[in-house]
Amino acid sequence: MEDQAEKLREIMKNQQGGPSSEGSDIPSSGSGAKGKTKIIAVASGKGGVGKTNISINLAIAYARMGKKVIVLDADLGLANVNVILGVIPKYNLYHVIRKQKSMEDIILDTEYGIQIVAGASGFSRIANLTEEERKGFITEMKALGHADIIIIDTSAGVGQNVLDFVEAADEAIIVTTPEPTAITDAYGIIKIISTEIEDFDMGLKLIVNRVSSVVEAKKVSQRVINITSQFLNIKVDYLGFVFDDPGVSLAVKKQQPFSIADPRGKAASCIQTMVNRLEKVDPREGGGMGRFVRKLFGSAPE
Repeated sequence: MEDQAEKLREIMKNQQGGPSSEGSDIPSSGSGAKGKTKIIAVASGKGGVGKTNISINLAIAYARMGKKVIVLDADLGLANVNVILGVIPKYNLYHVIRKQKSMEDIILDTEYGIQIVAGASGFSRIANLTEEERKGFITEMKALGHADIIIIDTSAGVGQNVLDFVEAADEAIIVTTPEPTAITDAYGIIKIISTEIEDFDMGLKLIVNRVSSVVEAKKVSQRVINITSQFLNIKVDYLGFVFDDPGVSLAVKKQQPFSIADPRGKAASCIQTMVNRLEKVDPREGGGMGRFVRKLFGSAPE
């Protein structure tokens, strides 16, 4: 696990200045904090809690603040970021891994001010890459270095890919809902993160989706925070909530982000509030693209 994560960190480290550029990062051409790309991984213990929808709308909220944002669909089995956006990508990460296309070839501009990288179906784990594929992927990752923010929409559940991306990111967000099964699964993924990631030192952030009231959101968040603190000794911060807004379902059916369909709606306002909170937190020391790739893939090849 640690070797896998270290490889990803090292990739980004070497994008700018090679092995001698310890602690350096690809300079962001936008307004990212301290010139670094902030990487945010969004995960959930189970499917169907709105993780992808939240990832996309977080990206749009960042874009409205003048940030250059890329949403990386890291679900390598059931990628659907493009589905919610109504975009049909001709190429995806699979074509990059197989050296059929470059990363620049598959980055898609959208009408919403964000870019996306479509996920690759049928490629279960980044760890399955051959050495040649890994070297090629390392080289291609530099194409994402222009972004201020990269939001990684991980696959649902607790697969190895999810753990790798969570460990490599600057921020990790867990999405749940008030449903008992979702709360249980949120605790489950936090427990696995705390036990499987060696020397895990990142405070996780929690979003409670589809709540009926502020009181319900606080009740759910406190339940998760209390049990994780008591039994896992891991810090979980309450980032915020998203109201159960009927406009969200309507937007999904139209394949349009809800913050675009109803920018003044309750759900969109919740998303913007959470982004405002996130922006008060700088990327972790030594973070950014360099740290991300070093963590995900370990030592990048010379």
